[in-house]
Amino acid sequence: MGEFSLTHILLLAVIFLIFFGPSRLPQLGQSMGKAIRGFKQGLNEIDVDAKDIQDNQQVSHQQNKQSVGQTQKQNETHNS
Repeated sequence: MGEFSLTHILLLAVIFLIFFGPSRLPQLGQSMGKAIRGFKQGLNEIDVDAKDIQDNQQVSHQQNKQSVGQTQKQNETHNS
């Protein structure tokens, strides 16, 4: 049911030709292409932002570990 066969595609093409006319189809194709490219670019930007956030969290976690280690060393030195 979710698959398109060649006859479905041809039927849709005929309907588009009738509805939009042959002169408007290239413009419609360009508009759809630009929309798809913009959508993909937006997804890529989200992926980059998510990776940056993850990297920042890892750096912050490492800095916290180092800070705790230094505090423990200072406490050991004071207590000795």
